[in-house]
Amino acid sequence: MLDKMKIWKSTKEPDTLDDRIRECLNYKIPNHIAIIMDGNGRWANKRAMPRIAGHHEGMKTVRPITRLCNRLGVKVLTLYAFSTENWIRPKLEVEYLMKLPEEFLGTFLPELIEENVQVQMMGDRSQIPAHTLSAVEKAVQETAHNDGLILNFALNYGSRSEIITAVKSLADEVEKGNLSANEINDTIFSSHLMTGHLEDPDLLIRTSGEIRLSNFMLWQLAYAEFWFTDVLWPDFSDAHLIEAIEAYQKRSRRFGGLQSEET
Repeated sequence: MLDKMKIWKSTKEPDTLDDRIRECLNYKIPNHIAIIMDGNGRWANKRAMPRIAGHHEGMKTVRPITRLCNRLGVKVLTLYAFSTENWIRPKLEVEYLMKLPEEFLGTFLPELIEENVQVQMMGDRSQIPAHTLSAVEKAVQETAHNDGLILNFALNYGSRSEIITAVKSLADEVEKGNLSANEINDTIFSSHLMTGHLEDPDLLIRTSGEIRLSNFMLWQLAYAEFWFTDVLWPDFSDAHLIEAIEAYQKRSRRFGGLQSEET
């Protein structure tokens, strides 16, 4: 089914960021934005600072980006916070990364509640330290009744593991006779993923100049628009987010079909 979104065709360059935001609101805003927040370590290395300083600075970036997504009416913002592969990093760095959710949510949670943002998390909870999980689950519980932007943290998340878990779940249902193998389709498979209750991302953003998915939402990103930037995550600003959305609004999403003039 072709996307009937209104394509961005402005002939005048907006003068200020607020002008650009207002211009964006005249066109299709992505319902679900997913971001691979990359470049914290390089940001710190460029300043002869320890890598954890980059992670701390990157944490600060989450706040304004969440605010702007909420202002724009984005329904879901999924942030790749920690992958299943990140455990191989130095122990002290991993320990620091596991403390960041407590610090971030400890200061930002009242604002999230006030702004009607709902916190969710996807990932393997079994390896996450109790203090980290407790902070996240508190935020999830205290924002559960909010019905605005969903701020979805991918924490100890890996897409291949997620897909394997979904396959095992489906195989179990087939074995028990609750489902026929012939009944399995895209919709049923998607419902067994961690994002089964969410729309697939419309726009993927990756910072720091890397051009790969790094085991992030491999199934869900099948028809997302990709936007890559050399900007390191701690330097990623509202203006960069608007630039990504402007690029999205200039694209025609065909989902394997043809543009209307080609039919």
